Amino acid sequence: QFVHTNMNKNHRQAYAVNIRAGKQVVASSWGTGRAVARIPRVGGGGTSRSGQGAFGNMCRGGRMFDPTKTWRKWNKKINISQKRYAVASALAATAVPALVMSRGHVVDNVPEIPLVVENAVESAKKTSAAKDILSA
Repeated sequence: QFVHTNMNKNHRQAYAVNIRAGKQVVASSWGTGRAVARIPRVGGGGTSRSGQGAFGNMCRGGRMFDPTKTWRKWNKKINISQKRYAVASALAATAVPALVMSRGHVVDNVPEIPLVVENAVESAKKTSAAKDILSA
């Protein structure tokens, strides 16, 4: 589980918010003495935006707290021996019918688990021929 979880993290794409998001407005604090919070406020008049708080993560239209960055650590290093052990364990699990069935495979009519077939099967050119071989 540990190896599988961490290997899945190795094909994530970086994402982040725009570096200027929530900061594209001119705003300055009104200071103390006005009975309002000291958050920067949009200046001007004649619009509902003037006087509104800006920049803060608690403000509507402000930037988020701790904006996501593309230089986050996206990949996970996994010990090579742990990877090999995981592959060996997964391969060994294919020999246990109960584990194979718990994965949702229907193995009632399969003569043995794991099913071993001869190399001549690889010479089948069409899928229908391969299906006939496996169903026989």
